[in-house]
Amino acid sequence: MPSAPPSGPLPAASSRPAGIPACELAGPFGVGEYAAALRARLREFTRVQLIGELVNLRPSRARVYFELRDSHGAIPCAVWREDWEAIVRRARADAGGQLPAEASPEGMQVVVAGGCDYYAGSATSSPGFSFAVNDMRVAGEGDLLARIDRLRKQLDAEGLLELQGRLARPLLPRTIGVITAPTGKARDDVLAALARRGWAGRLVWGFAPVQDRHAAPAITRALCDLAAVAGVEVVIVARGGGSLTDLLSFCDETLCRTVALLQVPVIASVGHHTDRTLLDDVAAVSCSTPTHAADAAVGVDCARARSDLSVGAARLREHGRRAVLTRARLLATLSRAPGAHIDRQRARLHQLLREARAGSRRRIEHEWSLGVRRAIVLRRKGESELRACRERRARGLEQLALALSAHDPQRTLERGYALVQSERGEPLASAARARAARRLQVRFADDTLAAEVNEP
Repeated sequence: MPSAPPSGPLPAASSRPAGIPACELAGPFGVGEYAAALRARLREFTRVQLIGELVNLRPSRARVYFELRDSHGAIPCAVWREDWEAIVRRARADAGGQLPAEASPEGMQVVVAGGCDYYAGSATSSPGFSFAVNDMRVAGEGDLLARIDRLRKQLDAEGLLELQGRLARPLLPRTIGVITAPTGKARDDVLAALARRGWAGRLVWGFAPVQDRHAAPAITRALCDLAAVAGVEVVIVARGGGSLTDLLSFCDETLCRTVALLQVPVIASVGHHTDRTLLDDVAAVSCSTPTHAADAAVGVDCARARSDLSVGAARLREHGRRAVLTRARLLATLSRAPGAHIDRQRARLHQLLREARAGSRRRIEHEWSLGVRRAIVLRRKGESELRACRERRARGLEQLALALSAHDPQRTLERGYALVQSERGEPLASAARARAARRLQVRFADDTLAAEVNEP
């Protein structure tokens, strides 16, 4: 640390404010001057190699920030984005498969090379100290990852990783519990996903912190409270992405054991696609985002199901209407058949009668035209034939009349039957139609009576 004024031009004595009276320290100096001197002094420190656990990885557009930690302390680190990508490529190549291409080095034990650096800040930006990294290699699994892996194996040996998976999850729950931060994008994502699926059930919120040392106990209490609420059929634990240390509360042993022993299915949605916590292993379902968690909780797209039901109902109504109309037309046709048959037989009888009369007249006229003598001779024969013809025709007419009377509805009424009609004279062929008409006319052979249905 400089004990004397930094080199370079200083403000004139007349423009420099007076210092603290009776203070033997040098100065006062401008903040920018002192910050520049501090940066220069820090950069003079010997460049060294550090070993620690890489946590809180935060890439930005220009630089990548992270922390190195061990049991005795921590130090912030920074590296330019282009240098970081080259360093990671070399570290993966040197690790010999220990660091897969799709994995993040967060939580690994690494060795970094570099030196101290200081950003002096300005009137609109804050200063900051960091360890400028120019190289890195993987030294092994970090203590944090090792502890999480040991706990995962312990829970697996006790059979706690399978308990939630055996619980039956409802396809369309009526009540869903959600544990998340009171403010955050995860809450909005869950609401948007449920609204998109058309779900209209009840949401029970259990707000709790999702990051810091108080998060795991709060989430555990919220889980127990939601499991005790009557009607809650599934619980969603949702949080956005973050570093390994940000998600460390979801690897808490008490929390994981509580989730495993709950009788309500728990859906975990912690972090992004690449994040994996112990809660994901213990829960009944592990989802990559809160949106996917909402889709997993509600297995039916309610909006599409309602649309399909509406279409099916419309088709069923149309088919039913067509079936009723078709059978109504058939019944109407069958009801008209006896009357039409009688009308045809009556017309046929009338035609035969007209033909018989016309034939008789033509025969008589023809006979008279043969002459008087022949007429006298044939008169007797004609009269005889005429009588015989009339007798035959009379017998035929009697038979036809008998057949006609047998089909006459009046004869049916004379045999003791009655015809039930509405007030407008329409025949009622069923009891249901008679009940619906209420006021009736009962036609007998000799008269018609008015009637009323008293049966409810």
